[in-house]
Amino acid sequence: MIDRRTVMMAALAAVPGISASRHAVAQTGMSRITAYAFSFPGLAGGDIRLAEFSGRPILIVNTASLCGFTPQYGGLQQLWTEFKGRDLMIIGIPSNDFGGQEPGGATEITATAQSHHVTFPIAAKAVVKGPNAHPFYKWAAEARPKDVPRWNFHKYLIGRDGYIADVFPESVAPEDTRVKTAIARALTQNVSERSG
Repeated sequence: MIDRRTVMMAALAAVPGISASRHAVAQTGMSRITAYAFSFPGLAGGDIRLAEFSGRPILIVNTASLCGFTPQYGGLQQLWTEFKGRDLMIIGIPSNDFGGQEPGGATEITATAQSHHVTFPIAAKAVVKGPNAHPFYKWAAEARPKDVPRWNFHKYLIGRDGYIADVFPESVAPEDTRVKTAIARALTQNVSERSG
């Protein structure tokens, strides 16, 4: 069974990058690394460390300001309002990887998020595909190679155990019943069900 201390040790050891995190996994005896080992620079500064949300489901969504799916920010905010009190975390990851639809900097990204009344955390712009992808996205691609982002607003749902519980492409809106059902299932999951 993976306990919080083991996850935290792996997360702290993983800060320099993915290779260090694999070493930490070997040292702690974990079978493989979890999402809680990663962090993203925050859009407004500081870091968004997934280890701070250890044991909580996290919906990680690559976003863009000039995309036809940008209105999904509103649906994500609805999910955040509905489920944050039950432990769900949502994190937006702006990316310019698809169609050049996130060309601006922090000011423009913030303005777009504010126009959709977003209050969940937004990371600084990141690469989410290819060899230069953020370590979280490399980890996710290794875990679920057929479920990598193909466009903006791709959604990874991380379960309480830190592993990918479900994946939704951009065409599945955040308020879709399938997304809400998966979130509800993740919220009721006992961490020991999958890790023990």
